[in-house]
Amino acid sequence: MEILWIALLIFDIIFITDCSRGPPRVAQKVAHRQTVKIGHTIKLQCPVEGDPPPLIMWTKDGRNIHSGWTRFRVLQQALRIKEVEAEDAGTFICKATNGFGSVNINYTLIVIDDSSAGREGARPPGESEYSSTDLTGKLVRPRFTQPAKMRKRVIARPVGSSVRLKCTASGNPRPDIVWLKDSRPLTPEEVGEGRKKKWTLSLKNLTPEHSGKYTCHVSNRAGEINATYKVEVIQRTNSKPILTGTHPVNTTIDYGGTTSFQCKVRSDVKPVIQWLKRVEPGDESKYNSTIEVGDHRFVVLPTGEVWSRPDGSYLNKLLITRAKEEDAGMYICLGANTMGYSFRSAYLTVLPDPKPPFSPIPSVLPPSLPWPVIIGIPAGVVFILGTVLLWFCQSKKHCSSGAMISAQTLPNGHRQPHRERALSPADKDCIGSITYEEYVAQQQQLLLAQAAPKVYPKIYSDIHTHTHSHVDGKIHQHQHIHYQC
Repeated sequence: MEILWIALLIFDIIFITDCSRGPPRVAQKVAHRQTVKIGHTIKLQCPVEGDPPPLIMWTKDGRNIHSGWTRFRVLQQALRIKEVEAEDAGTFICKATNGFGSVNINYTLIVIDDSSAGREGARPPGESEYSSTDLTGKLVRPRFTQPAKMRKRVIARPVGSSVRLKCTASGNPRPDIVWLKDSRPLTPEEVGEGRKKKWTLSLKNLTPEHSGKYTCHVSNRAGEINATYKVEVIQRTNSKPILTGTHPVNTTIDYGGTTSFQCKVRSDVKPVIQWLKRVEPGDESKYNSTIEVGDHRFVVLPTGEVWSRPDGSYLNKLLITRAKEEDAGMYICLGANTMGYSFRSAYLTVLPDPKPPFSPIPSVLPPSLPWPVIIGIPAGVVFILGTVLLWFCQSKKHCSSGAMISAQTLPNGHRQPHRERALSPADKDCIGSITYEEYVAQQQQLLLAQAAPKVYPKIYSDIHTHTHSHVDGKIHQHQHIHYQC
């Protein structure tokens, strides 16, 4: 029975494993039509799953989204767009691919512009998302509504990148905004799309000519405010990334503890940061896939989000939780861009587990047996004991019956005293329970049974006793029995 259950379990495991491997599939329903307002943040989900795990790639209107799209961040199963612009409207596709196939999730993104001319014409003067309307008609001077996003006023960007300058403001009546570069007003084409109110200035595909001071001038009848940004466009140095600082560093951790390695990379453009772990000889079978670098093999570890720091560098961390002995070894941080790559290694040491491994006390009882055996063994023992007991009782009964027959056949006067004689093994079974006279009577009964139907009135004709005296004074007495044929 146990073998059958084990076979069924193995079959189920193989069947489930085989069934789970296949092309990626959509894990949940999504709304393919998404709407967002200008300046807000939106996240487009890509809930796909598969075995092996699929590789996810996003496209917008047929173009691949990569790290150069500064406001776009490709997450593990989503695409996040910050500070949405009108140009972000379009068709987005999440494509998930593995060795068995691929699946697509399509989105249509609609960007709503509350500051468009049509919306302005539909509102009374002074009413808008960016204004603070006083129902009493009191004048309110302009003020910036998102000062936290305006703290960084000196911005350095490499050639070919982009930058966004924000000056969102409100007031009553609704304020006007004018953008200037080096004190010269920008044309509507430079501001973008000729909109009357442009609270965010976007500069794309930067060139050295974009360097300068950009000022937003916001005003209404109650007053005016200004904010100035300094933009520096840096020529590319055509150099590979540089790992700055001392990280990652060698680390020692207790068994079951938590630690992290961090990697700080300086690069003209956003680099790709990847963590690798060296595979010790003989452990290759523990991993689904490894890469060979020189004389060693490495496994690629899952990498989290890369953070941009104010000093222009990029930071990434590798978190290790519930450390075990197999987590120990050499780790490598690899930073790469289109110009090349740099790496640095560090070692993780995991201290032994202070608690000895639990070893269960071996059971003195035999392993569990099938229920037919459990029932059959006691039943067999009872049967054998019953058979022996029955045989013993039958033997006792046979001996007792022979004694009774001899007692009934011989008269009291003919009972003979005990005499010595050799007995057969069958006779010895009953020697402890009958006398010699009883045995003689039993033998006479057997002779009668064999000689039937003849009946003899007398079996023996004479019994006499002889007494002998020895020289040493001992007296020996014996009997003679004469049978009649």
